Amino acid sequence: MALKVLIVDDEAPARSRLRALLAECTEPRTDVVGEASNAVQAMDLIQRTQCELVMLDIHMPGVDGIALASTLREMAKPPAVVFVTAYAEHAVHAFELEAADYLTKPVRRERLQQALQKVQRQRSAADGAADTSLPESLIIQERGRSERVALADVIYLKAELKYITVRTADKEHIYDGALSDLEQRYAHLFVRVHRNALVSRRAVRAVEKHNDPVEGEGWTVRLDGVEERLAVSRRQLAAVREALMS
Repeated sequence: MALKVLIVDDEAPARSRLRALLAECTEPRTDVVGEASNAVQAMDLIQRTQCELVMLDIHMPGVDGIALASTLREMAKPPAVVFVTAYAEHAVHAFELEAADYLTKPVRRERLQQALQKVQRQRSAADGAADTSLPESLIIQERGRSERVALADVIYLKAELKYITVRTADKEHIYDGALSDLEQRYAHLFVRVHRNALVSRRAVRAVEKHNDPVEGEGWTVRLDGVEERLAVSRRQLAAVREALMS
């Protein structure tokens, strides 16, 4: 899944340059969720977008980057901070604020890539240290609110356009992510039935043949909790049958 990044710099050319460099980085992939030219704009965007990484300039009008980073540390779940500045003398203070990295302008793509990988490693370590007593879940962000949906309650995940429909017995949610990422992380809970759908292994109740007047003979899967039947591709048929038997 792409790392959600906010760019904060009072100079528009610097923001554009950094956005272009981020687009060239692939490990990890990034998604620039916004740009801000000052600390006030940045705080508003951080709260609204729930970004994971702030690429932060230091010298800005009003509240500077050091002060903003100090404020971010007070958040319950603060984003990572990577300082991007033309001045090397603030590095010690930056790392006292637990910044993930400190880049000096002009930023090189290779150095930016290293910083992103460092942030990714830190996030993975933090996730590994999280409370394992909590059930596996997805955080759904819809219409200005966040909701935790337990994966044990999810019947299927279906890719539609840019988003994923998360279907439970009583509700549909829209999740921003990649189906392939969810398949890789939760293969013990879900089985792929088609190129655009994963279904809960525990919800599989029957695999049935059907005849479509347009597409001809095919297969569908019947699931607990929903009336809807999902198509099963011939390529995935054996895996779905295995899920049914187990």
